[in-house]
Amino acid sequence: MATVIDIAGLPPERIVFSPSPLAELGAALHVLSEPGHHPGLHGWATATASGLKPDLADRLHEADFLWRSARSDLLLPAVPGATLAEELDALDRIDDETFVAAAFEIACSASYARHTPSPLVDAGERARVREMAAARGPRQAAFTDRMLADPDGLRVWLRRLLEDCDQAFFADTWRRVGIQLAADARHKAELLQRKGLAEALASASAALSLSGDGDSILVDKLAGGRTTASGDGVTFIPTAFGWPHLFVVHAPGWRPVIQYPIAAPELPPPAALELVQRRLDALAHPMRMRLCRTLARGPHTTGELSESYGITPPEVSRHIAVLKKAGLLTTRRRGRYVLHQLDLTSVARLGSDFLESVLR
Repeated sequence: MATVIDIAGLPPERIVFSPSPLAELGAALHVLSEPGHHPGLHGWATATASGLKPDLADRLHEADFLWRSARSDLLLPAVPGATLAEELDALDRIDDETFVAAAFEIACSASYARHTPSPLVDAGERARVREMAAARGPRQAAFTDRMLADPDGLRVWLRRLLEDCDQAFFADTWRRVGIQLAADARHKAELLQRKGLAEALASASAALSLSGDGDSILVDKLAGGRTTASGDGVTFIPTAFGWPHLFVVHAPGWRPVIQYPIAAPELPPPAALELVQRRLDALAHPMRMRLCRTLARGPHTTGELSESYGITPPEVSRHIAVLKKAGLLTTRRRGRYVLHQLDLTSVARLGSDFLESVLR
């Protein structure tokens, strides 16, 4: 499964790598609301949360559906600005109908990939949004009612909230990470110019690739979707707060945006979703689990496994083939014997690979 971005005929100059203060603030707010997703940032999240004034913490709690479980497209600008104020000014220029629809698209939309009318102008959509918001609790229901009743007032409230976050903690954070993000974006842009899009994508994330015909960007995610960048282009935004997430804006009518995490040097590259699924399927069989118990303790031949478990050598070979295809075994030859052993590193990574796959 993948999100597909059509880039057929897209000029290279419309492929942009750029840092975004607003996108980084959105990523930071997500870390504060879901620190369990980001164990490597636990220290930052704890220190920042403990330093928030109660009023600001309460307001963040009120609006956190914009960044908690997913990220509103409003926080991932297609044309990043040099400053947070510049990007907030661009948000102010979005019309109310588009702004409100985008604010509700993650938590209250029936389908992200299908265009729905604005709840400001469509009574049926307004009723549906209110019902879905109520199911998520009184805070989101109240926030939804406020936005539907007074979108201009709530937009002013939201901008003030983001500005207060900037003053309270984000300005210092941006001074620390902004230079790093700008350097990463420059590096990716140089790769794009010198070696092409495939190299730039691979450098940004192992979950990004170019289709065989070069007409599509493929994003390896459990959530599938399709959009086109052939008109306006596509924007790539680096983040220091993103791993293991890889966010993609692919809503109808929006310029595609991909926010990719700057990989920490100590982190191995993420496993492809197909490989994670193959490994889980391989271990789901009870006999293969029993074989793994023996193979974890040392190398064994097919004959030894057959004798230990009372099954025929061809049956053992079939199970071994499945485990090998999943990359869970290592094999070496000793004379006329072939020895198989469980790859403990791959098995140890399976839990984190699975977690990264569902969070990506």
